[in-house]
Amino acid sequence: MHRPPTAEAEVAEELAAVRPALVSRYAAELAGARAAVLTRLWRALAHEPLPWVAGRERGRDGLTVRLADGRRLHGPPADPYATAAYVAAVGLDGVEYDDPARLTTALAVAHGAGFAAELGHSVASLALSRAGHAEGAERWPVDDWVWEQRVVDGHPYHPNCRSRPGFSVAEQLAYGPEHGPVVRLGLVPVPAGSCVVSGAWPEELRDGGRLLLPVHPWQVEHVLKLPCEPGPSAHPLMSLRTLALSGGRHVKTALSARLTSSVRDISVYSIVLSATLSDFAEALAARTGGLLHVTRTLGAATAGSPELAAVWRESPGVYAAPGERVVPVAALAGTGLPASPGWLARFARLALTVGLRLLDLGVALEAHGQNLLVVLSPAGEPLRLVYRDLADIRVSPARLARHGVPVPELTGRLVTDDETALRRKLFGSLVAGALAATAGSAAALRAALETAVPDLPRTPDLLALLEEPLPAKALTLMRLSPGAPGDQWAGLPNPLL
Repeated sequence: MHRPPTAEAEVAEELAAVRPALVSRYAAELAGARAAVLTRLWRALAHEPLPWVAGRERGRDGLTVRLADGRRLHGPPADPYATAAYVAAVGLDGVEYDDPARLTTALAVAHGAGFAAELGHSVASLALSRAGHAEGAERWPVDDWVWEQRVVDGHPYHPNCRSRPGFSVAEQLAYGPEHGPVVRLGLVPVPAGSCVVSGAWPEELRDGGRLLLPVHPWQVEHVLKLPCEPGPSAHPLMSLRTLALSGGRHVKTALSARLTSSVRDISVYSIVLSATLSDFAEALAARTGGLLHVTRTLGAATAGSPELAAVWRESPGVYAAPGERVVPVAALAGTGLPASPGWLARFARLALTVGLRLLDLGVALEAHGQNLLVVLSPAGEPLRLVYRDLADIRVSPARLARHGVPVPELTGRLVTDDETALRRKLFGSLVAGALAATAGSAAALRAALETAVPDLPRTPDLLALLEEPLPAKALTLMRLSPGAPGDQWAGLPNPLL
């Protein structure tokens, strides 16, 4: 029977046409990429509340997952906080699968066919990313975008860590930060009267009665299909749609593509609130005793559509003194610093001190490894934190009022007094996300938290962190539940219990 070509084969064919020198390296990276994605998938099968999982049995020889139809999956003991690829194969009723896409196809669950295709793309794109990544010579680079481009594998726990549907191989090489490209942005002229503007729009991007909106070239070709003028060159950052320009500013562009879980555009809602949020966050950060800075939103504009919008932000690097470096938490593994248990404990203490302080005041940060950055001393010590991108924080008016903090004029999804929602937002991103991925294993995370926690104020939020399962987004369940909007959650084993 004829089988359609796999994503791995399709990428190999395209790569042979556009960058033949990478073909052999790409082929050599495929096995490792399969294991990396399979490890992330096994985490979900072991811990997420998947409706077709009937039970889980942990034994000396590993973990068995009982399916509702009577079949059984078997694999190694599942560490929900591991970042190294440790799952080479998973057995399904005695048949071994080393390919996450084929395993998902064999599971034959609702919406599994589409998810299997995404996993195939994730494997192929991850192998391409690893093959095309050029190791930097500088251990402590000065330019902030260099740190960002060292993050090759994408999301540490999402099986779709490198899935980029809609991107050809040539486009991945041209726009993926791990490949080290320089991207030439476009400028779309839009009548100023038809735009929603928040903050101060740069004067150099005004042309009489028109605003010049920076647009990503992928967006121009695949979505907008509008004529545009040549714009500035920039270095893509981890999120792919945000880029660093000369002079230190960052620009977040609309990029209507599905990366990992979400379609990445810029909502009109976030544009309208951007200046208010920026001013509010700056004032709130001042209550942390200098331990936190929030990058300011300089200006934001939309032509009334999530597909044509842009946000200007200052670079996190402006908060570094001479000799210091500002490093995204997701890039810390490349510094070698997290290998020290003492360093990891000091970093955890800093991050939890800031995160819990803001949560008590009434703001839950989405402090994952992309949004959260750490200021390092010349010797590599964690000194302060920098947070960027306020589009998905949560704000509690009741908590703010309790502390006498002026409540900003906010509406919509950002506003909630639900304690579970607030704690999930912070704990899921910071503890189960940034800290866990920096630690790289349950044992290392537990050791860091055991050292850091005794120094923290005993707030109700801290007690919830210590005594309850650790919330994490159920990333695979969300991809298999297209009709269920919003986040879904899993309760991971608490490393401190």
